[in-house]
Amino acid sequence: MSGFTQTLKIQRWDDHRYYHHSLVNQSLHLLSATSFVFMYFLLFWDPAIAALVGWTVSMTSRQIGHFFFEPKGYDSVNDATHEYKEEVKVGYNLRRKVVLLSIWALSPLPLYFKPTFFGMISPWESVWEFVHQIGMCWLFIGVAGVILRSIQLFFIRDLQTGLVWAVKILTDPIHDIKLYYKAPFHLLRGDIEDGVALNHSR
Repeated sequence: MSGFTQTLKIQRWDDHRYYHHSLVNQSLHLLSATSFVFMYFLLFWDPAIAALVGWTVSMTSRQIGHFFFEPKGYDSVNDATHEYKEEVKVGYNLRRKVVLLSIWALSPLPLYFKPTFFGMISPWESVWEFVHQIGMCWLFIGVAGVILRSIQLFFIRDLQTGLVWAVKILTDPIHDIKLYYKAPFHLLRGDIEDGVALNHSR
């Protein structure tokens, strides 16, 4: 159990120090994490609506921070190139995220043109039913994205790495709130990058 906890700590620290220099990115992660927690509660009442919130608010804000605000040049704090960080990324690096987000963005098209989704579901008959089916489709994509990457990690790394990463992804919202709740305040003060936190040791 101690090995599992230590691996989780390392994955979280590597994710933070490599991919969360920008205070804009950290602030967007705070928004994302808060809406993800809200989504977790919504899952008990309406999984489709929860998935719609998760993808349109939580995932969108999170990935905007990574793609548009996080520095892509040489990381002098960690003495690492952007290419190196992308190579060693345990979860979804930017290339894998493009694939996942493309699947998400294009997924409503089959539902629109094939309302039965090739005979797998009941056809939608109203705009609300169509939106609800999109939500269920997005929920499936999200769950599949975590499971498939975990299984892939079982083979290219080891069983523990894959399991730890899945736990990390599911608990990231709580951890992000704890880690980045001060980011908007520092951003309003005029700071751009979180150099102090990134220099802390494990």
